[in-house]
Amino acid sequence: MHTHRQQKQQKNGILLNIDLLEVPASKAQPLNLFLRDTSGFVMQIWVDADACPKVIKEILFRAAERRQIQLTLVANKLLYCPPSKVIRAMQVPAGFDVADNRIAELVETGDLVITADIPLAAEVIARGGHALNPRGELYTKDTIQERLTMRNFMDGLRGSGVDTGGPPVLNQGDRQAFANQLDKLLAKCV
Repeated sequence: MHTHRQQKQQKNGILLNIDLLEVPASKAQPLNLFLRDTSGFVMQIWVDADACPKVIKEILFRAAERRQIQLTLVANKLLYCPPSKVIRAMQVPAGFDVADNRIAELVETGDLVITADIPLAAEVIARGGHALNPRGELYTKDTIQERLTMRNFMDGLRGSGVDTGGPPVLNQGDRQAFANQLDKLLAKCV
């Protein structure tokens, strides 16, 4: 006989309602819900979703389902989130860098953050996480300072009235580079 009960659990300041289905030991099957690295840590993917392109989110949705890894979209607006046990959306209040700050608070060592925001990527790396931008560039300890310096330089130019333009349109090569880098990162986990 199966019994069903609800449990409340708090993680990183978020109250989770967990539905538990108790199964007799004789009928229990091993269940691997989340991707673990070689140390046993449960990796999560956090997405700075306010500006993340839809096509990149779709790649992430497929990867999360295929690998059964927790994926959380963080944004200051309501977002589409497919029905899934491993995919969720978190809405934060509107405001400058509110979503970025929430991700920085929640990220743990080994987590992956998808963001084009260089300061957020630097914070993630400082906390022992991985940061990947939607064009497939993996930020590392070796490259993040150079990227921060260039970002600050360009921000200074824009602040003085220079039109620096914006990033080019995301193309098929960018999507492929992102998917390849994502697969490489996830393959490192067991």
